[in-house]
Amino acid sequence: MRVVIMGSQARSMANFWPTLIKLLVGSGHQVFCFVPKTDDAADARAIERLRQWGAEVIALPLDRRGLNPVRDLITLHHIYRALKSIRPDVFFGYAIKPVIYGSIAARLAGVPGRYAMITGLGYTFEADSLPKKLLTLAASSLYRFSLRFCRAVFFQNSDDIAHFRALKIIPGAGGVSDAGALQVKMIRGTGVDIEHFAAAPPKQSPPTFLLIGRVIEAKGVREFADAASILRKKYPMASFQILGPLESGPGSIPESELREWSDAGSIEYLGATDDVRPFIANASVMVLPSYREGLPTSIMEGMSMGRPAVVADAPGSRDLVQEGVNGYLVPVRNPAALAAGMERFIVNPELIVVMGETSRKLAETQYDARLVAAALLKLIL
Repeated sequence: MRVVIMGSQARSMANFWPTLIKLLVGSGHQVFCFVPKTDDAADARAIERLRQWGAEVIALPLDRRGLNPVRDLITLHHIYRALKSIRPDVFFGYAIKPVIYGSIAARLAGVPGRYAMITGLGYTFEADSLPKKLLTLAASSLYRFSLRFCRAVFFQNSDDIAHFRALKIIPGAGGVSDAGALQVKMIRGTGVDIEHFAAAPPKQSPPTFLLIGRVIEAKGVREFADAASILRKKYPMASFQILGPLESGPGSIPESELREWSDAGSIEYLGATDDVRPFIANASVMVLPSYREGLPTSIMEGMSMGRPAVVADAPGSRDLVQEGVNGYLVPVRNPAALAAGMERFIVNPELIVVMGETSRKLAETQYDARLVAAALLKLIL
């Protein structure tokens, strides 16, 4: 079969879906990866990895964060033309624009198998101001229109399913789509390669807390910096690190603000990387105060390497962390509570090892990427 996988960034596709791509290619299917055109060096390296795994990469004009409808219509046209040329059996899109415009283009191009995955809601659905409410309204309308062309839509957590149903983006159980009965299924994220992210002894001293993610407000980066400032006054030996690419556009945090935190001694910004494993190996605890996630890959990767986590009690993140078992849940947007959660590991360093071992077991039994990929392929092929 010919299978198209479309995402909003080449590096995310290479990071999130290697097991799926390799499994498809190894089973004799042709895989086409649709990614945005870019001059970014990290994306170029990711494209090379995709090709090494046997996929054909097609770069299309796609502004993943832009709000220009004319550009998006141009994107829709290019997706349609590419699909008509390839004539795939299956289209699988994830992230907002690939889902919306990819699903529409796949219907127009006559692709028989059309599937979408909602990997999280993020900035678009943070309706705490008038501009964001308007953005939520627009995104909801586009999702509602495009998903009716899909055979199935996959979610990574039950909160997102409930939210989409409350907004009437998807129908209730047994609702009808353009392809018949619309299936709404839960898939446990993208999974984690438990062999690639092998268990490693945690660093207990000095206690080192690591946040991996794009440097944006929605990841709780400011709350992490504030919590670090609180704890550094009591525990100057503790280390608080941020690893991930800078972003531009709505919701991004400027590099100048990162420098202020660094100059104040609160956090250490590690930049971006193609391989997070050395940084996780050098960490004691994973931290993610994100406001909302699908199912956070960075936490799964940390769990696979034997790290406990402190995360916000928010959709997606709360699915991975069992309170007092492999980490702690703290209220969203609450630096003081986040600091208290991290402090537990500073005053009780033995928890780093004990909870980390539990994290590894959970990764092996529930979040192995091979299990996730196999479950997804049963539904789309």
